[in-house]
Amino acid sequence: MINREQIPTVLDHPVHDARGDKIGDARHVFFDDVTGEPEWVSVRTGLFGTSESFVPIHDAALVEDHLEVPYAKDQVKDAPNVDVDSGGHLSEHEEQRLYQHYGIDWDAAWQDSQAGTGQATGAMDTAEGAMTRSEEEMHVGVERREAGRARLRKYIVTEEQQYTVPVRHEEVRVEREPITDANRDRAMTGPDITEAEHDVTLFEEEAVVETRAVPKEQVRLTTEEVTEEETVTGQVRKERIEAEETDDHGDRRRGH
Repeated sequence: MINREQIPTVLDHPVHDARGDKIGDARHVFFDDVTGEPEWVSVRTGLFGTSESFVPIHDAALVEDHLEVPYAKDQVKDAPNVDVDSGGHLSEHEEQRLYQHYGIDWDAAWQDSQAGTGQATGAMDTAEGAMTRSEEEMHVGVERREAGRARLRKYIVTEEQQYTVPVRHEEVRVEREPITDANRDRAMTGPDITEAEHDVTLFEEEAVVETRAVPKEQVRLTTEEVTEEETVTGQVRKERIEAEETDDHGDRRRGH
């Protein structure tokens, strides 16, 4: 068990779970109103220490510069959120919720403490006659997340193209040559009168379309980082300490 003398060593120091993993930093220590013994420690957890979880300190141990509690890190982080009143006390209802979360017998603990006030636990500061003033600080970070995807997709588009090409064809033409002395002998070599036929084969050209795949270009996807500035706004709370004095006439005077 942690005693009162060890409280300054506990506050603002790391708190580790049963496996030695760090849970967070100790924020406050709460004492039993009847026995005056340390009963709970609040631990700052979450991103930038924005959350605060309560964990029993009865079976905790101070190991070198950190506090070690016999509970798992996830169990501490999943502890019920409790609302501490302005007097720095845990209500009986809130404390019962915490006992149930950690599997502690509430009735046995209540009987041991003999607490009948309905406010079983109160917070105390590290030094007698002193009060700790705290304030929240804003910590801004960035986290990387997926914003979208890009994909290259190749598809086929069919389009018509027109080309004009010259084509040739053969046609029949009848040529008549008169008989002259120069060709008379060649013309008279056959029979005088006869029937005859002569065939001529005609040829023509036709346009033929042939397609071939020809590589034109290569396309690839690359990424580049672009830095932009974003302004984030948040609220932080600060504690203020006011001192009240009473003069001889019973009038109150305040100081800061």
